[in-house]
Amino acid sequence: MDWKTIPSLAALRAFDAAARSGSLSEAAKSLNVTHAAISQHLRALEGEFGTPLLDRTGKGVMPTAAGQILGAALADGFDRIATGITSLREEIAGRPLTVATTPTFAENWLMPRLGAFWAAHPGIEIALKPANRLSDVAGGEADLAIRYGSGNWPGLQAEKLSPATFVVVASPTFAKVNALPACCWYFVERGFEHREWAISHGLVTSQTRIEHLDSNALVLAAVRAGHGLTAQTRANVDADLTSGALVALGEFEDEGAGYFLVTRPGEPSPALTAFTGWLKANI
Repeated sequence: MDWKTIPSLAALRAFDAAARSGSLSEAAKSLNVTHAAISQHLRALEGEFGTPLLDRTGKGVMPTAAGQILGAALADGFDRIATGITSLREEIAGRPLTVATTPTFAENWLMPRLGAFWAAHPGIEIALKPANRLSDVAGGEADLAIRYGSGNWPGLQAEKLSPATFVVVASPTFAKVNALPACCWYFVERGFEHREWAISHGLVTSQTRIEHLDSNALVLAAVRAGHGLTAQTRANVDADLTSGALVALGEFEDEGAGYFLVTRPGEPSPALTAFTGWLKANI
């Protein structure tokens, strides 16, 4: 399609609204513009075609023979566009809200509490995408990502959910009989924030014995079994600390980073607003 041959969309909308309603005033109301703006669009459109498109009859207007041709084409085109937009909105509204987060946060904090969200919002379906990589929120891979960092994700909106509070944990038995510097530390094989935080705070050095495992679930299982200790965010070990399966050997807040709600720019959907509101109230 050669868009240079198509008149101004605003002018075409003005003509379509006037032709459908038979009134410039009604057209102005339907498009939320002034009567003068409608008149200006129509003059420009008639100037481009070089022929009258509307006959002014008293207080109303009626399409001329040329206007009827244009009006029929626009009515068909705009109606099909409106139908397609409605279908797309209904399809999007029917999709579950896709939430990307780390497997550890999903397993240890989100899943135990998600039932409370569904009880309060039974009409909102949540699809979790646990992954260690940052999902493509901008490209629509997820509606929301819950991520650790400094809040700098170019092209995306980031709202701080909570500061990052790190806890050094071990099993109660292990904590009683082991000296901290000589302990074996457990971390996810690929590192991520837990290992990097421990290094930055001098808890782990090049001389420290470290065991790397495939997932944070295995890390926590090893620590619960009394094989060593690890550093975790508070949200990941709240349940273990409450039950007594783990004990805190030290707790620190990372002032330079935190957990963020990462979304696309623009007006959020009602489902996204409800879910992020619930997260902020319960974190």
